[in-house]
This record gives sequence, C-alpha cells and structure tokens, in this order.
Amino acid sequence: MTERPKYFTPREVSAHNTAEDLWVSLLGKVCDLTPLMTQCKGDALLLPIMEFAGKDISSWFDPDTKDVLRYVHPLTNCERYYTPRGRFIHVPPAGPRSDWVSVVGPPWWKDQRYEVGLLTEKTRWIRVINTLTSQEQQLEVCSEETLAEILQRYLRYNCHACSYTWKYDGVSLDMSATLSENNVPDDDRQLEELRLDRDLFTPAILLYFNDDLTEG
Repeated sequence: MTERPKYFTPREVSAHNTAEDLWVSLLGKVCDLTPLMTQCKGDALLLPIMEFAGKDISSWFDPDTKDVLRYVHPLTNCERYYTPRGRFIHVPPAGPRSDWVSVVGPPWWKDQRYEVGLLTEKTRWIRVINTLTSQEQQLEVCSEETLAEILQRYLRYNCHACSYTWKYDGVSLDMSATLSENNVPDDDRQLEELRLDRDLFTPAILLYFNDDLTEG
C-alpha cells in the first residue's frame, strides 16, 4: 500500500521562516530547504529564497514544465530564466561565466529529498469538544486529512484522544475518511458570501469517552 502523503497548512509552512529552519511551498509541494541553506551557506544566490522563507513560491515556476519560468529577451531574442527577485541557487546565469559550476543531479525544486509533504488545497476549522471534561479546542486542519490524521493533531491537547468515540451530529465518524466524506459540512464559501462570521458556525466534533484509557 502506498503511504499517504502528509499535508500541511500555509500557517504550518510559515512557521519555518529562518535560515536555520527554512520551508517553502511550490506547485502544491512543501519543501524543507534547511539542508540546502546549510550546504550553500554564504552564497548570495540564497537571498531570494531567504526573502520568501515560509511562503509559497509557485509563481516562480511553470506549472506545466515544473521548471523555473522562462521568457524571450526582447533584444537578444534568446530564452532566459525569469527571476525578477534575482537569480537563485541552481539557476544558471544568462551567459557563460567562469564561476558557474553546473548542477550535478536535479535542481532543488525537482529534488525529492527536500519534499516533506503536500500543501493543502484548503484548510478547515473545527471545534473538538470533549463531552467528559467540556474542554473545547479549535483546530485548523487540512481538508484532505482523515479523521485519524486529525486525531494526531489533537493528541497535543488530549493524549488519551484514542480512547474516545468521535461523533458529528450524533453519528460516529469513520476515522479512515475525511471530514467531507463523513458529511461534516464546509460552509466557508457560503458564509463568506453572506458575510457571516465563520467562527459562529464552526462544525463541532464531539468526543465521547470509552471505557479503557490508552497508555501515555
């Protein structure tokens, strides 16, 4: 069985915004470029990447070729890489240069070693309510995540979360399915059109305590 990819929210990616811990997202992928920053430390070609640490840089790339955007120079009529923020690491210079060493292997934006997961196409907010303690926790989750994966996010707030039955609208949830597959509505678009406060209509997942406690 193919291992499911891990999904991240833009907020999670944005937390990794330093040279010592640098993530970016591009074309739906999330990449940890920290090893690249260490390997090429001091190289001026890292500056455009550092400027966009923790951000989405999909606009730098062609979604069809998955490569850096190109354009035809109006004077030379030659095709060049389009890097308005400045040339960045692994992008070759426009002309011959003695200080340019060709990249051996794929450039970082095509190198799977840097990929840590996928960027969610849409985030969702839910309220998780423990009916035993009345504790309520708001969670921002990825729409592609199963309830079992959402449970992993919730464990930081309740290490015994596996000992609860998760329900919505009185129905036990299928933990191997997503929120949408469990008929938990996503009304964000309608609420925005009606100019209603999303926080007042966040779906509530109720947790009901089972008999046995999980270890932890």
